Amino acid sequence: MMIDRIGGVNPLNNVQTTRRVNNTSSVSMGEDSISVSQEAKGMAEAYFLSKVASETPDIREDLVAQVKEKIKNPNYINSAVMSSVADRIMSAYGL
Repeated sequence: MMIDRIGGVNPLNNVQTTRRVNNTSSVSMGEDSISVSQEAKGMAEAYFLSKVASETPDIREDLVAQVKEKIKNPNYINSAVMSSVADRIMSAYGL
């Protein structure tokens, strides 16, 4: 049994009778443009920054290891280092 028509309509007939247009010189192309609002640009930047922040580790293990090694050395902790650390802590809290 061979089925050549579906519901009385021959689907191949439509494909065979279509003609192609080879002359495309009469088609005029307009210029397209888009504009992005400042709000959208800000949202895109916020999305990018949140993506970078989520991929960045909270603790930099390499720096923590360096500080631990420095603290183990008894000659490292002196009054100049303590003063510098205290000043940085105070400036971090805005004092």
